[in-house]
Amino acid sequence: MQIDLAFGKTGLPVTLPAGYRYQVLEARSAEGLANEEASIAAALDAPIGRPPLAQLARGKRTAAISVCDITRPAPNRLVLPPLLARLEGGGISRENVVILIATGLHREATPDEMREIVGPELYGTIRVENHRAKNFDEHASLGSTTSGTPVFIDRRFLNADLHITLGFIEPHLMLGFSGGRKLVAPGLAAQETIKVIHSPKFMRDPRAAEGSIADNPLHRELLEIARLARHDFMVDVALTRDRKIAQVFAGDPELAHAIGAAYVADTMLERIDELADVVITTAAGYPLDLTYYQTIKGVTAASHIVKPGGRILVLSACTEGVGAPEFAAMMERFPDPEAFMAATLNAPVEVDQWQLEKLALVCAKHELHYYVPGLPGRYHAVLWGRSYPSAEEAIAGVLKGLGGDARVAVIPEGPYVLARAPQPVLA
Repeated sequence: MQIDLAFGKTGLPVTLPAGYRYQVLEARSAEGLANEEASIAAALDAPIGRPPLAQLARGKRTAAISVCDITRPAPNRLVLPPLLARLEGGGISRENVVILIATGLHREATPDEMREIVGPELYGTIRVENHRAKNFDEHASLGSTTSGTPVFIDRRFLNADLHITLGFIEPHLMLGFSGGRKLVAPGLAAQETIKVIHSPKFMRDPRAAEGSIADNPLHRELLEIARLARHDFMVDVALTRDRKIAQVFAGDPELAHAIGAAYVADTMLERIDELADVVITTAAGYPLDLTYYQTIKGVTAASHIVKPGGRILVLSACTEGVGAPEFAAMMERFPDPEAFMAATLNAPVEVDQWQLEKLALVCAKHELHYYVPGLPGRYHAVLWGRSYPSAEEAIAGVLKGLGGDARVAVIPEGPYVLARAPQPVLA
C-alpha cells in the first residue's frame, strides 16, 4: 500500500506492507471558500456578537493585535490588510497599531519569520514585535483567577485601547481547540502565568484533551484570563487540508470561538469502529513538525484510537531539533517517564514540562516508536520509545510480530485529524 505522509515541507511517500487491516484516516475538512477576501470582509463588517470592527475602533487611538508564531499556519497575510483597513476607517492609524507575535514560551521569531508571519507586503510598514515571556518587567499584573492563577500579560497588549487576536482553530492536545483565548494566554502571558496553567493541576486532568472544551478546566481558566485582559475582538479561521480558508469566525472572543470550535469538531471528526493495534501518524508536516516538542501533539492525538498496550509510530522531520533548551535539558534528565511523573507531581513547574507530562500519560498506556531524522543523536536514547534510522525500518519495527488480523490506523496529517473510537467498557 502506497501512501503520502505529511512530513517537513515536501511530504514523505511510504510503502505499507500487505497483510494487515489498514484504515486511513484523512483530515476531513469543508471546501475552501470561493472568495476568501469577500468572506473575511463580511466577517469583519458583520461579526458575531460585536459591532463591526470599524465601529468598534471609533473613539480609540491605539490597537494591539496578537498573532500566532511561525509554528502555526495562520493566514495572516490575508486577514491583516482588511483588518487594518477597518481600524484605520475607525480612526486608529497604522502607526498606533502593534502586532505582537504570541510566542508564549517558544523562541522569538526571526526577522525573516516575522516577514512570513505577517506577509512581505505588510512587513516593514507596521510595528511587529515578539512577546518575551521571560522578561517579567514587560508584563503587568491583573491579579489572579478564581482558582488562584496569577495573571501577568504583556504590557503592550494591555496598554492598547483595542485588544484583538488573530489565529485559527484546530484540535489542541490540552486545550481542546486552539484559537481565541490562547492568543492571550499563554500567547502573551509571562512565564509565571504559563507555568501555572501548564501545571499538573491541569495537565493531568483527563478533560484537558484534544477536541473538547465543554468541561475542559484549562479552557475555562484561559477564558477567565482573557476576560481580565479585556480581549475585545477575535478573528479566527478554520482551514482546509491544503491550508485554504474554510470559514471565518470574527467578533465576540467567547461566542465566535465557541461557534468556530463546534464547526471544526463537526468538520474534522473521524470515527473508527474499534480501537487500533497500531497507529502510524505524523506531526502534520511543516511548520508543526519543526521540533520534537511540537511532534508530541501527533502522539497525543493518536492515543485516543489505539488499544491499551498498543503501538504508536510518529514520523516527523524535526528539522530544528528538540525545541527550547529547557525542554531539551528535561528530556536528558528524565530518560524514564515514570520517574518524570513522580518527580514533577509536587515540584515547582519548569518551562515546557507540560509537553513531557502529556507524553508520559500516553507512555503509561502505549508503546511509542519514532522516525525523527532531524533530532540530534544524543536525544534518541531518551525518547521514551524506540527510534529508527529510516521510515522503512520504523514501519517494519512498529508492525513486527503482529498477526494478519491486526488493525492499523494510518493518519497522514497527524494532529489535524480529530479521531475517536469506542472505548472499552471497564468492568
